[in-house]
Amino acid sequence: MSTGKWFLQVEDEFGAAHQLRNYCGKCENLHGHNFKIRTQVSGTELDPDTGMLIDFKELKSCLGSVLTGLDHKFLNEVPAFKTVNPSSENIAAYVYAELKKKLETANIRLDWVMVAEKEGSRAFYTEE
Repeated sequence: MSTGKWFLQVEDEFGAAHQLRNYCGKCENLHGHNFKIRTQVSGTELDPDTGMLIDFKELKSCLGSVLTGLDHKFLNEVPAFKTVNPSSENIAAYVYAELKKKLETANIRLDWVMVAEKEGSRAFYTEE
């Protein structure tokens, strides 16, 4: 068996509206995005029965269950963003925290979460 490390990534998306507080510009107004989310997990031990770190289907399901709470919502009214600005940076941190709770297992590490409002504009969050 290998002594290396495996990295897995999955992607999903959700549509939502938000208004950026304390922002001087167009994004202070109500507007929406189809947010693209990507996440990466890693680990050094594969399940001996399946030869997998985690099933892609399971990882994507965990991510999807987090995003369901944001999809087709006005993010400023979601409890996590009542006082926290719903910026891409804060959305990434929120998704990271919620996904981490769902992936509590000894052999998987949540590396990062990426949020993209549009192609070419991405925010990453990780805990080192």
